[in-house]
Amino acid sequence: MAKGKSFIIGIIAGGAIGAATALLSTPESGQELRNRVKNQRLEWKDLYEKLKNDSVQLTEQLTQTTKEGAVLIKELTQEMKNSVETWKKTLEPHQENIQEYLSQIESSLKELEDNVQNKSY
Repeated sequence: MAKGKSFIIGIIAGGAIGAATALLSTPESGQELRNRVKNQRLEWKDLYEKLKNDSVQLTEQLTQTTKEGAVLIKELTQEMKNSVETWKKTLEPHQENIQEYLSQIESSLKELEDNVQNKSY
């Protein structure tokens, strides 16, 4: 934010110096010069107010976007937790079936091994 503020101040200061140089170096009468300075001052004041309002709006938008982002991240985190829990619940019955199947295979292998040993003696 400091860089943006410095940039805006630089634009305003540079514009003011440029305007003053242009005003003082042109051949005009005193009344014309005063009117021109007055108009320039009003234009610069309007520009400053516009920049100030734009920066306030930008700050508000950034704040709102940050808040919305935080809410979305919380919602996404909760959805992910729910998905993981659902996945775990879905997987549990299958784990039991796989373990039972492995136990059956193990006992079948043991029986086969016993049969092979009995036949070889």
